[in-house]
Amino acid sequence: MLSGSRDGTALFFGGIQFAMDIVYLLLGFVVLFVGGELTLRGAVGMANSLGVSPALIGLTVVAFGTSAPELFVTIQAALDDKVGLAIGNVVGSNISNLLLILGAGAIIFPLACSKSSALRDGALMVGATVILVILGMMGIIVLWQGVAMLVILVAAMIYAYRQDKASGGGDEDELEELESAPTKPLFIYGYVLIGIVGLVAGSHFLVEGAVGIARALEVPESIIGLTMVALGTSLPELTATTIAAARKQTEMAIANVMGSNAFNILLILGVTSLIKPLPVDPVIQGIDMWVMLGVTLGVMALLFVRNFTIGRGAGLLLVGGYIAYIASIAHRIV
Repeated sequence: MLSGSRDGTALFFGGIQFAMDIVYLLLGFVVLFVGGELTLRGAVGMANSLGVSPALIGLTVVAFGTSAPELFVTIQAALDDKVGLAIGNVVGSNISNLLLILGAGAIIFPLACSKSSALRDGALMVGATVILVILGMMGIIVLWQGVAMLVILVAAMIYAYRQDKASGGGDEDELEELESAPTKPLFIYGYVLIGIVGLVAGSHFLVEGAVGIARALEVPESIIGLTMVALGTSLPELTATTIAAARKQTEMAIANVMGSNAFNILLILGVTSLIKPLPVDPVIQGIDMWVMLGVTLGVMALLFVRNFTIGRGAGLLLVGGYIAYIASIAHRIV
């Protein structure tokens, strides 16, 4: 009788904990979304006030701003020794960016970009993806490799800056994007400060909730990182891309996704590996990294074959690919 009572009590409190984990997860999504939006707007306003080229802002500040949630979640996961969550978050985010987010944007309005931007931004994205696959095959990402990734990123940004200066700056679409950013210093730095606080708090809630749910359902942390956490931290990219597509700022939509994917690898994993070594989960090493590489090369091939345009039909195909990918992950769990 006493044993049954204890089992019932444990079940009751376990249910409460599971419900709290779901609340943490949802709260993390919301706070990350708001924090990412504020950080993005503040960063764009700051760059504008400093006289940085609008074209460069589209490639660097916007890409960094929409990648900020992944940065904070990955660092938090590494600090909490949830390295499967850390690597899974980046790989899953890059896959969702190319399939779900780019696909959703193309369904809203066909996405087109210039050949020069496709070559510049696409080369950076493909190069970063190849680097991650190579490091992944080694089984662990250590400090010196993280430093090398950060050096590569800085070199790429310097090259983009010089190329931008040589071409004479950005276009009207990028200037319109800046109009929604704050212009007064108090609001600029206030947005950035509050946004960063939101990113820190949101990443904590998201990681705590995701890990709790994973444990309760006996799902590997790497799987949670590839799915729920990856999708949650990709909300800023989803917002930026869909809004850009709705406004017919199609080049910015594509550049946002390509830049974010490069930042996710070179900046996020580069910085996180400075904190502690990042071992790569064998499942991610054997399956998901190759999916990421295949999707990256597939999107680039699609752009070149279709005259640098992703139409609604291709968008539906990309979203369908993401649904199939998530279904394959669900099959692994079963």
